[in-house]
Amino acid sequence: MEPDRAHLEPSPFNALPPVVVVMFFLIFGVECVFAAGEAGLVGGPGAIGWRLWAIGEYGFAPPVFNWMLNNGQWPLSEVMRFATYPFLHLGFVHMAFAAVIFLAMGKYVAEAMGAWVVPVIFFVCSFIGALIYGALLNEETWLVGAYPGAYGLIGAFTFVLWARARVTGQAQLQAFSLIGFLMGIQLLFGLLFGTDNTWLAELAGFMTGFTLSFVLVPGGIKALLRKLRGSP
Repeated sequence: MEPDRAHLEPSPFNALPPVVVVMFFLIFGVECVFAAGEAGLVGGPGAIGWRLWAIGEYGFAPPVFNWMLNNGQWPLSEVMRFATYPFLHLGFVHMAFAAVIFLAMGKYVAEAMGAWVVPVIFFVCSFIGALIYGALLNEETWLVGAYPGAYGLIGAFTFVLWARARVTGQAQLQAFSLIGFLMGIQLLFGLLFGTDNTWLAELAGFMTGFTLSFVLVPGGIKALLRKLRGSP
């Protein structure tokens, strides 16, 4: 009798916390709709402009933010851009890199700190990233993409590595090697091909994620250190 292949080859999503899977499919699904429209598979001729329309309606717009800041008016239709821009991307490749980072970091953070921490860090870091980007720069480039939130999860991942280094007596600066590598790659690409200043939102997301972890880790950092030591 042939064994059940479903048991021999479990889905890779089975190992992921449900909240990580749901958020991944939101990021991936929105991009699939845009890609299908641009390929002419759905929506007719007008679907080609869906992405630009969505970015205009739901992307984070620094000019709009500055208008709200200067006039002290915060209409909900504009404030919600802080929560919607992470699900919009400039293309499939732009989405794919963010989604891969989100899956890897989201799984690790959920296992180390709890599944509920993932959406909290993602949305708070997306908010802070956009806030810093809009407040410190006089930019016309709109901010879209899951990168500030994903970098926030890298910040939480770095926090866990840093805490583990404290327990094991290893060099604590090694915990920051991933963010150093990513920022270095981004700098190199900027020098070679030119870039915008959205890296500031991503760096702000990372710093926020790292800092938030001191508060969000269940039981505090002492509990995390005990868990890393294997103590009850």
